[in-house]
Amino acid sequence: MKVVIALGSNLPNGNQEPHAMIEAGVVELAKIIEVTNLSTIIETEPVGGPEQPNYQNAVAIGESKLDPLDLLRAMHEIEAKLGRVRDVRWGPRTLDLDLIVAGDVVMDTDELVLPHPRAHERGFVLQPWNEIDPDGFIPGKGDLASLLAALNQAE
Repeated sequence: MKVVIALGSNLPNGNQEPHAMIEAGVVELAKIIEVTNLSTIIETEPVGGPEQPNYQNAVAIGESKLDPLDLLRAMHEIEAKLGRVRDVRWGPRTLDLDLIVAGDVVMDTDELVLPHPRAHERGFVLQPWNEIDPDGFIPGKGDLASLLAALNQAE
């Protein structure tokens, strides 16, 4: 199943700066999925949450044999391994991995909502995703080009 995963970091972990944390996240993701595409890393301002440093963001596309909940749990293990602490909602983090879409799966549970409920409003997801998958779309929301155009008009 094709999966789209957003990666973000704005805190170092030891001597690894946020850019390196994204790269480390991709290395770990490649152990659980077949990473087929990776965007360039872009710098973005934080959205919501407390005052914090800018983020480094990227999007990876891959093929997964895991069901979405098992993939999400494995992604949380990667975050923890790379120093993520969940103490402040939308706060700074060493690594954030968000499952954006998993094939055409639509689900809404306490643990996972697919497609990601805010991805269509996030330039830091849409821009790098569009770079590597211009024909991409979010089920129930639309194609990336239209979503980006709407987002740019709103700004």
